[in-house]
Amino acid sequence: MNNTLTYNSNISTEEKVEVIEDLIGGYALVIFNDDVNTFDHVIDCLMKYCEHTPEQAEQCSVIIHFKGKCAVKHGSSKSLSPICDALCRKGLSATVEIV
Repeated sequence: MNNTLTYNSNISTEEKVEVIEDLIGGYALVIFNDDVNTFDHVIDCLMKYCEHTPEQAEQCSVIIHFKGKCAVKHGSSKSLSPICDALCRKGLSATVEIV
């Protein structure tokens, strides 16, 4: 019986990197505090776009308020970027950062 692991060498390096990013989740979606958005708005956005529970969203909003920022979701750059864009369209200050 042969226990040799083989892989498809036709997969591009970029595709391999994306798969590794998805497995490792080397990026964080960070939301920053501002003087514009209410707690309720931030909580609603976290539940809608980040799929947080009400409790998670409330805890993150408190951290954002008191610490100035909070990493609200981890994953690949590819998966977090659309969420970041949606949050920014809703008026939140957000970025995707390497962790």
